[in-house]
Amino acid sequence: MKIDFDQGLRRISEAVLDEVSERASRSARRRAIARFHDHDEKLQRMLNALEPGTYVCPHRHAEPPKVEVFLALRGAAEVWTFSDHGEVLERVVIRPGGGVEIPPGTWHTVVALEPGTVLYELIEGPYEATTHKEFAAWAPPEGSPDGPAWIASR
Repeated sequence: MKIDFDQGLRRISEAVLDEVSERASRSARRRAIARFHDHDEKLQRMLNALEPGTYVCPHRHAEPPKVEVFLALRGAAEVWTFSDHGEVLERVVIRPGGGVEIPPGTWHTVVALEPGTVLYELIEGPYEATTHKEFAAWAPPEGSPDGPAWIASR
């Protein structure tokens, strides 16, 4: 979903957070985004709402290399990084007032720790579906029913 605004400041209000969080809770994937950008923009900006039980397949942004940033607005999430072989290297919990910057080419995932978690995400653009992210071959694929159990086993 793309959020359209009139000219002027783009407010990230409680109502906007409520809306994207509600969509995530109703989604089969247990997550939803609200974009503030067009796909051809150099900086992609979005709200990323995640509910416990969602599975974000480990991935990286390597070709082209892209920095990704998550700032917690509500709830709590844990960002994990992995080795090239799927070993968990680092886990960082982010809550409102905190966040993480993920270097280009770093294998990572995001795990929702609390209901109603909403992150503000920034990633370099433009968005090209064929090159945006590389999914890890050593983890269950995106959309797999095995994903949540795989995360829980780590």
